[in-house]
Amino acid sequence: MCNTFARLILGPIMVLGMPIAWGLTANDLPDFAELVAANAPAVVNISTTQTLKGSRPPGFEMPDLPEDSPFHDFFRRFLDEDELPRDARSLGSGFVVSSDGYILTSAHVISDATEIVVRFNDRREFNAEVVGADKRSDVALLKVSAADLPIVKIGNPGALAVGEWVLAIGSPFGFESTATAGIVSAKGRSLPNENYVPFIQTDVAINPGNSGGPLFNLNGEVVGINAQIYSRTGGFMGLSFAVPIDIAIRVTDQLKAKGKVTRGWLGVLIQDVTGDLAESFAMSKPAGALVSEILPDSPAAESDLKQGDIIVKYDGKDLDKMSDLPPLVGVTPIGEVVALEVIRQGKPFDIEVRIGELPGDTERILGAAAPVEKGLDVLGMTVEELSLEQKERLQINQGVIVTEVGPGPAQKAGIVEGDVIVQIQGKEVADLKVLQEIVGELPEKSVPVLIKRESRSTFLALRKSPEE
Repeated sequence: MCNTFARLILGPIMVLGMPIAWGLTANDLPDFAELVAANAPAVVNISTTQTLKGSRPPGFEMPDLPEDSPFHDFFRRFLDEDELPRDARSLGSGFVVSSDGYILTSAHVISDATEIVVRFNDRREFNAEVVGADKRSDVALLKVSAADLPIVKIGNPGALAVGEWVLAIGSPFGFESTATAGIVSAKGRSLPNENYVPFIQTDVAINPGNSGGPLFNLNGEVVGINAQIYSRTGGFMGLSFAVPIDIAIRVTDQLKAKGKVTRGWLGVLIQDVTGDLAESFAMSKPAGALVSEILPDSPAAESDLKQGDIIVKYDGKDLDKMSDLPPLVGVTPIGEVVALEVIRQGKPFDIEVRIGELPGDTERILGAAAPVEKGLDVLGMTVEELSLEQKERLQINQGVIVTEVGPGPAQKAGIVEGDVIVQIQGKEVADLKVLQEIVGELPEKSVPVLIKRESRSTFLALRKSPEE
């Protein structure tokens, strides 16, 4: 197979009629055989059992039959027993990080498990106990009663380069000790369900059962825990994501020490700075994390940080994009004072913030907007006054609500029906009259517009058309 692969990549390729010969030889390709042989003994298959409560099919009720009827027993088994709890099994992977039995895996692999069995490639099996699990980072630490176990070496994910070869070992679909290889596709990925983990993206084939398994560099060191894939089919589609091992080790150290994980908290909602937003905030280029909202009773609220500030440096580290900020905040010790550099109205400012502890997950519910009496057509949209009830639901004391959006500047900016316009170019929109005055004075260039959408504040870049 290797010779065939070598022939395929060494053969001439015609591009626009010109033959191009690749300069690679078979010896230039990585050989993973020694890496797999050395590390497979420390990689385990994890089998879990969860107790699920059954549910009767909707619309089915036990018919009124005599107890001596032959159908009574049939329906009783079919309907009544379906209400009884039943066991469900799932598979995952993990790896040994200390010879006395500590094993790392993904939190979702062992979630709600009533029994966890760890199986080594030499067929030894152990029942495992959960030391702790952190759903936010999707990391879990298990313990088995064993000694002198083979262990993996821990590497430095920060030293990984995009394009570098990496290898995964795990149990996809239950096929134990399966090795798959690929390259690092990107670093520092922020996924929608988790902003505190800068994921390593690879094109290594990862499938159900690989979760919790190790990702190795060519030195045979673990650099990540394979945790998620992007898929429209449920199977591998070329996008895999691993939790950096330094993040996982930091989490497990806390789990061992105190049984839970604490993270730093700034208390802001942020968004990326687009090209249009950079222009609207008088920046030379897009960079940093734009503060769209400051949460009440948070470290940010007690500092000089303001809504509309763009954080470009955190503790001396440059922020290229929004997703760079949460991981840095998360690993900051609680109570530490951190220096921020922000851009405010085109000028740099230095601010200090004392980092707090990230509270438990909260969810704010936005009530439905009720219509109001008076409307205004402006910038290609129709806006109306907010009622007192809407202001209470939205937890704001100003703004106008968008009831309709048509072709025009508002639509191009991304404003949609239901948005509440709170601020334009730094000026508070108290009501329709103020909005009309602000729009009349807008320059013909991009300006920042602060909106509230589904309980979250967001900045958009709006450019007034000449005819407005």
